Amino acid sequence: MSNNNQRKIQNREFLKAAIWQIVNDICNEEADELDVIPTQQFIASLSELVYKQAETFATNLENFANHANRSTISINDVKLCSRRNDELNMHINEFANSIVEQRVTRSSSNNIFLE
Repeated sequence: MSNNNQRKIQNREFLKAAIWQIVNDICNEEADELDVIPTQQFIASLSELVYKQAETFATNLENFANHANRSTISINDVKLCSRRNDELNMHINEFANSIVEQRVTRSSSNNIFLE
């Protein structure tokens, strides 16, 4: 196995472990509030679901960029991916608008002329 393939596998396993840890933490926080005990099988299944969803999201982002003949993913690609989830789409649009406002503020502050 090549060094590059080993690195990809290690990165994937590291990402899966990080997702598992975050899902575990969230499940335990919610379990305390709901007075339930999540099983390790539930946490593992939910972690795998989150990983697969992230994989699908990444593939879709790449495909949208490729379809537009770009090698870079843009905010419009992210908006396209989130179009079926109203709440997520709202947050992404708000975030995108704040980025645009910051850029406008930064560029206008660079054009200040002192008399």
